[in-house]
Amino acid sequence: MHRTAQRGLAIASTIAILIAAAGCSDDGPSSGGGSVPGVTATEIVVGTHMPLTGPASAGYSKIAPATKAYFDYVNANGGVHGRKITYKIMDDGYNPANTQQVVRQLVLQDKVFAVLNGLGTPTHTGVLDFLKSNRVPDLFVASGSRSWDQPDKYPGTFGFNPDYTVEGKILANYAKANLAGKKLCFLGQDDDFGRDSLAGVEKVLGASAVAVKQTYVTSNTNVAPQIGAFKAAGCQVVVLATVPGFTALSVGTAARLGFKPNWLVSNVGADHPTLAKQLGAAAPLLEGMVGTNYLPMQNEVTNPWIQLYTKINKEHNGDAPFDGNTVYGMSVGYLFVQTLLAAGKDLTREKLLEAVQKGGFKGPGLVPLRFSDKDHSGYGGQRLSRVTGGVQSYFGPAYETDEADGPVNEYTAAPAPPPANGIPTVS
Repeated sequence: MHRTAQRGLAIASTIAILIAAAGCSDDGPSSGGGSVPGVTATEIVVGTHMPLTGPASAGYSKIAPATKAYFDYVNANGGVHGRKITYKIMDDGYNPANTQQVVRQLVLQDKVFAVLNGLGTPTHTGVLDFLKSNRVPDLFVASGSRSWDQPDKYPGTFGFNPDYTVEGKILANYAKANLAGKKLCFLGQDDDFGRDSLAGVEKVLGASAVAVKQTYVTSNTNVAPQIGAFKAAGCQVVVLATVPGFTALSVGTAARLGFKPNWLVSNVGADHPTLAKQLGAAAPLLEGMVGTNYLPMQNEVTNPWIQLYTKINKEHNGDAPFDGNTVYGMSVGYLFVQTLLAAGKDLTREKLLEAVQKGGFKGPGLVPLRFSDKDHSGYGGQRLSRVTGGVQSYFGPAYETDEADGPVNEYTAAPAPPPANGIPTVS
């Protein structure tokens, strides 16, 4: 993805066309005070698709309820410009066909203002064109696919997670510095998630440095052939671009086969409480696992963001078990409220997109958000974590990089603290 001046002009032109078309729509935003889908004087209706059931539900089913809990907290404190947020959560089971069905319902039947944090690379990819053609803002997709960062092609879509190539580079940078000389292998989901992650690893180590490359599909929970291939090849380090259920399957299967590599795991599949619950009595197998993250760790009880989210979790989320998915969901909610505030009281889809592109958002992230008219990719880096004594903790500095051939650099700025009442204000 080259960032050129020519591309910038194309992006600006595309957005202008999108905005003009939206203003002319019978049911779209209008500067003349026409109706805006999902927006009334007292309510903003947004929707999402999530795997509440199915192969990716482990951990991920907790994200949207946590986002809703943050919205309920904001609603209880007066809402956003006097409007309360209604969050419609649709279960797609991590099945792309289901995703298309439920997103159509959200847009055509429920008339949502925006789709927020739709989860999954294979699932969300199938609704990009539909959301674009219906001029629905598509914010903070819950995936690190580089597909969300195509502002010229999809001007209304923005990511949230660091993209998987950025993540692959950071994991590979760790391997290069700390595990040099060890045979490194790779298991990734058979879609852009796995491919983008592998691309990042190879940008740092070179394609020849990845000794064995394997993929999995979420419809097949037997990963013994892939893990067996790693063992047979003498792999000593395995990078996993896996959702939580398949991280647990990989670690458990390796133990059954007597295979004990160093595990380097994508942030989307490295949440220790989620994995420990999946593995049960076998949770000690996670000892030493290196992962990545870019938000406060769920067990950092002195962190003011974790204190805020824990309070909201108790008051508005039934005091559900608190893990990284809870932190993620509430962080998405906080960012969306920031965006709504920045868009102003006279809320339109046009103003919402302009607010995201303007950027400048500060929040719980350990690395910066990169939103602009030329970059829709979300967070720009990560920090490494390790499981020691059954506790997942950060170590070392945070890092930032790009999805191209730029270096992996340390990022030293501290995250902003939350506002005293936990609700952002207009900057």
